[in-house]
Amino acid sequence: MSTLMVSISGIRGIVGSGLDPEVIVKYTSAYAEFVGKGKVVVGRDARITGEMVNQIVTGTLLAKGLDVIDIGICPTPTVQYTVKTLQAHGGIAISASHNPNEWNALKLLNSTGQFMSPDEHQEMKKYLDVENKFVDWTSIGKRTVYTEGLMNHINAVLSLPIIDLEKIKTKKFRVLVDCVNGAGAYCIPDLLRMFGCEVIEMNCEKTGIFPRLPEPLPENLVETMKAVKTHNADFALVVDPDVDRLVLITDKGEPFGEENTITLAADFVLNKTKGNVVVNLSTSRSVEDVAKKNNSEAFRSPVGEANVVQKMKEVAAVIGGEGSGGVIYPALHYGRDALIGIAFTLQYLADSGKKLSAIKDELPNYFISKKKIDLKGVSPDEIINILVDKYSKEKINTE
Repeated sequence: MSTLMVSISGIRGIVGSGLDPEVIVKYTSAYAEFVGKGKVVVGRDARITGEMVNQIVTGTLLAKGLDVIDIGICPTPTVQYTVKTLQAHGGIAISASHNPNEWNALKLLNSTGQFMSPDEHQEMKKYLDVENKFVDWTSIGKRTVYTEGLMNHINAVLSLPIIDLEKIKTKKFRVLVDCVNGAGAYCIPDLLRMFGCEVIEMNCEKTGIFPRLPEPLPENLVETMKAVKTHNADFALVVDPDVDRLVLITDKGEPFGEENTITLAADFVLNKTKGNVVVNLSTSRSVEDVAKKNNSEAFRSPVGEANVVQKMKEVAAVIGGEGSGGVIYPALHYGRDALIGIAFTLQYLADSGKKLSAIKDELPNYFISKKKIDLKGVSPDEIINILVDKYSKEKINTE
């Protein structure tokens, strides 16, 4: 049975069992029709199938007459930021995010560097059933290698007006970082050193081979938590393979809680900037508490980065994110970005003078359970369609 999964953010599947070359060409071609013309930024995480997928994606875009700006191995938020700064017409981030080694995916971006909206996704899907048409040899697109994308992203984070780089440097934090041998290994240790941190690297080899299950959940981070105490680190930073999720581990070697990444970020930003915060429905209510503390308002959106961003724009939010460790700071770009989350964490700690464990103790203690059900031989889309039909006449509350 095919593992291919289609969602608002793109497509993902196991390479060779769902995500095969024909599928990649089909969806890339439809995306190219949606974009129409111009230049598309393409970047990928470090997993070993990325180069193969990248070549198929790039070749298809060129054959459709689009120019490709290849920024190489980098975080997904770097692709988003580069689309915005280069004023490209779209972007494709090749990454299956927190899924295991055998998975890969195409994350499809619009001309603003954001994940395609539901309406844009529906428009693109119209081209899936249209016969592929490619340009003649005189109109083939051009591929450009752009090596500055990642450093531009790092420098933009370091230069944020809300960040006091020199103050952070004086703290000389001792930080353990676990990049699960993913794209984070190409930037996070360097970013931390630019912040004046002493860096202890764990799983920061640039191999693209994940040494453990890559989703940054406590059960997958047992050795990382032990290492915090072994190395007497002030705290640890853990990211997923494409660096859009950030999880913290306290100085005591205990999980800070993925829910609390956005809580800390929201508290930090709302304390310095007047405005609102948006999180999805699968996020702790502690965000409402810090919003109230800072005389701000918290809003909810359906799950999915595109939905969070859409709501953020509606209510002019200055910070947003998801309870899975995603932080969105629109002053830089509209996308979950662990590099921004790291900067906010360092500044929060520098300003407060407190240990991360003490900050955790001060946060409201709520409980949330997130479980996954393995539906072998069953299509999740079919189940969703059945539920939509069954409750079509009911009022569905997603706010």
